[in-house]
Amino acid sequence: MRLDGKRVLLTGGTRGIGRGLALALARAGARLVTCYRDDQDAAKVMAAELEELGDHRVVRADVTDAGDVARLVQECVTHMGGLDVLVSNAGTISHVPFEDLTAAEWQRVLDTNLTAMYRLVQQALPLLPAGASVIGVGSRSAFVGIPQRAHYTAAKAGMVGLVRSLAKELGPRGIRVNLVSPGVIDPGDGTLPEPVRRRYEGLTALGRLGTPEEVAGAVLFLAGDASSYVTGETIHVDGGI
Repeated sequence: MRLDGKRVLLTGGTRGIGRGLALALARAGARLVTCYRDDQDAAKVMAAELEELGDHRVVRADVTDAGDVARLVQECVTHMGGLDVLVSNAGTISHVPFEDLTAAEWQRVLDTNLTAMYRLVQQALPLLPAGASVIGVGSRSAFVGIPQRAHYTAAKAGMVGLVRSLAKELGPRGIRVNLVSPGVIDPGDGTLPEPVRRRYEGLTALGRLGTPEEVAGAVLFLAGDASSYVTGETIHVDGGI
């Protein structure tokens, strides 16, 4: 799938799934602005890789900060002259028993995973033309629930509702809004403990974990013209878990 000429803003594009998305979008011909929050080493590596693929930008931005989000959207204007595709991917997770879950941690996880998408879409909306595509990266856990992740699953479930409502509201403008819902994805950096890998491999219909590139396949589809009549949907990329 080619995205030649598409102007894309991708949040959280330097590690894990986000890194795979950034490289796939650039290789498909899109022009890309992506961001990171803390990991400068990963950002430098990504910037070097993207430089070989075209004229792209990697900037620091905290998606929980309204000022940073505004600056990130302005970077799209400065660098690309507008925006055709918005991918809200940045997220965070923690594992906390519900009885120990503090209000601060609840808020931190919801801000990063759910409220950030609200901020991004609202700030970017004046740039999005008819035919634009907004894509959220959610989680299969939102549909099944996971112990000690009530805050995370609540945030990702909120993205489902946000996408459905935005699809209805923005549809008359010709803007599509969809969600990609990954299952357990191997980041490919050796950080996934072997017992965890074996457990989740046994739960999937395909008997293996997914890769960031496989999540990218769904994102490329939703970003391109082949999905021009798809909106308000959630695509599960989970190997049949």
